[in-house]
Amino acid sequence: MKRIIKKESRLNLMLLCITVLCLSGGATAQGMPVYDNTNFISLAKQLIESGKQTSQMIRTVEFLKQQKENLVKVNSVIRQLRALKELTANNQRLFEMVRSDLQEVLRSPYIKADETGRISDSFDAIMVNAVESLEYVEQLLSNNLLKMTDADRVRLLTEKEQRSKEMVAEIENKLRRYHEIISFRKMQAIINGRKTDY
Repeated sequence: MKRIIKKESRLNLMLLCITVLCLSGGATAQGMPVYDNTNFISLAKQLIESGKQTSQMIRTVEFLKQQKENLVKVNSVIRQLRALKELTANNQRLFEMVRSDLQEVLRSPYIKADETGRISDSFDAIMVNAVESLEYVEQLLSNNLLKMTDADRVRLLTEKEQRSKEMVAEIENKLRRYHEIISFRKMQAIINGRKTDY
């Protein structure tokens, strides 16, 4: 029992000394820091929730990147289809012009026999080029020629489209020129065939 009392008195003495030291030091020390477990737990919960939100945002960003890639692919396909549609429309126009207008030019009595071969050959060369262009486009779209990217494929299709527009313009110019030749020769025949009243 004496030991217990001695221990208690020592403990009281130590507490008294600590208290005196703390108070007599001009109150410069604030004492032992106190941690609030509730704030710590709420901070941990906030960090966990923030981590979940961040991982969700990362998944959303990845999803959006994938959707952007899909949109780029769809946009590329649409551009390819537009270029292909324009190319086929130009070639269809080309074939129709050659089929109808060329026959009219060749059947004209004002075109000489030796000219029909040259006229036919010049139009035939343009038509062969148009057919070859269509065959190339068919290979381009069906074989995935040389593992091209969509951008390269679109570029080639637009080049072929531009070339087909040039061919249509060339056919139109030739037809216009031959129609003008026919008109000139017709007028010349009328002038040469008229009767003079002297």
